[in-house]
Amino acid sequence: MTTATPTARTTPPTTPTPPAAPAADQGEAVAPERKRGGEQVALALFIGIPFLALLAAAPVAWGWGLGWHDIVIALVMYAVAGHGITVGFHRHFTHGSFKANRGLKIALAVAGSLAIEGPVVRWVADHRRHHAFSDREGDPHSPWRYGETVPALAKGLWWAHTGWLFDVEQTPRSKYAPDLMADEDLQRVDRAFPWLVALSMLLPPLVGGLWSMSWQGALTAFFWASLVRVALLHHVTWSINSICHAMGERPFKSRDRSGNVWWLAVLSMGESWHNLHHADPTCARHGVEPGQVDSSARVIWAFEKLGWARDVRWPVAKRLDARRVAA
Repeated sequence: MTTATPTARTTPPTTPTPPAAPAADQGEAVAPERKRGGEQVALALFIGIPFLALLAAAPVAWGWGLGWHDIVIALVMYAVAGHGITVGFHRHFTHGSFKANRGLKIALAVAGSLAIEGPVVRWVADHRRHHAFSDREGDPHSPWRYGETVPALAKGLWWAHTGWLFDVEQTPRSKYAPDLMADEDLQRVDRAFPWLVALSMLLPPLVGGLWSMSWQGALTAFFWASLVRVALLHHVTWSINSICHAMGERPFKSRDRSGNVWWLAVLSMGESWHNLHHADPTCARHGVEPGQVDSSARVIWAFEKLGWARDVRWPVAKRLDARRVAA
């Protein structure tokens, strides 16, 4: 199934975007922030425990089955948290692909936090830095960090996928996300991240228990819609950092090695059309060719129709043609 392409504008909108990451040639003028030991432990737990559940998913489904209550709750949580990342953290807060009214802005920040990929300001700062130094020195998660030999790339893929998350040095938020730090609404959501993590983990078993009126329903919902859902969304998101910078088609010109990986499109909600994204970062739709599924673009389209989003930077044919690789 494919999604319809939103109507393209004939001229690019003039809406200013949020402050972008500093140009790569300016260097790191601001000292990086550093993680505390407790943060490293919490990070390891919230990566490791859901991942173990993901590994156990197949034998659990084979041995005890997978109820339709669990499937529904997991799919809803995956869609809400996932689009909170792709539409909110990425296309809106990082790149300014559209403007959101205050209610939608807060809702997107909350929804993205439910993915448990870090507070909104931290996530945006890291991603803006990635674009400033993409696949070059300074990129926080390039798979080409250690070189181009097979052993170096294998090590780099591990780093880009998960290893970089444990780096004690962090992107300075004041340099890469000053606009978000000046937004009181986003600062409140950012500070509430621990509570939103708890909500993300505990809401599924609460719903599952009430729906089935049993402790067993709560337990299975916690396994599938909390642990497995978080792990799957984590690794799909991190695959954009690793896999989509190591392989895939590159029909558009970009200064890095970003590629389109079609088989990740549905799970990543359109983020794996990554080559176009790096060629035109502020574009609200990443899957710009016919048949390229991009559910995040459809969500933005719906927000625009409802009047909650405006100044959407839809694909412009002339702009895309200028970025295409010559045949």
